[in-house]
Amino acid sequence: MIRDDIKAALIEAMKAKDSARVNAIRLIQAALKNRDIEARTGGAPADDDVMVMEVLGKMAKQRRESIDMFEKGNRPELAAAEGAELAVIESFLPRQMSEAEAQAAVVALVKEAGATSVKDMGAVMALVKARLQGQIDMSKASGLVKAALA
Repeated sequence: MIRDDIKAALIEAMKAKDSARVNAIRLIQAALKNRDIEARTGGAPADDDVMVMEVLGKMAKQRRESIDMFEKGNRPELAAAEGAELAVIESFLPRQMSEAEAQAAVVALVKEAGATSVKDMGAVMALVKARLQGQIDMSKASGLVKAALA
């Protein structure tokens, strides 16, 4: 499980006295704890690894946006700090698909869903989210699905 990997990485970073990595992992654990608390009030909890990947994906997206804003604002030291956190977060996520792999996977899911027009995009996106969560950026996936259905 991804949670176990995160806990092991925290212990390893603490032993190595890598304070930047320890801080980033603690941020991840705090976000996961918040998500656990939210899940208690909601419906039945989903698969734990899927939930962890969603949280990590959201955190990675936030870091990428922050890096972009810091670079535009001429704050390279803050962009570097966010980049370091992003590297730690991404180390727990599955490998991202290349553009060609993503296109091939989307085309296969379009065929599997029997989609023929843009009206069927919701069904295809549901399949994409269920099978490729964490391996592909959902905004990119949306564009690929639209292109495949056009």
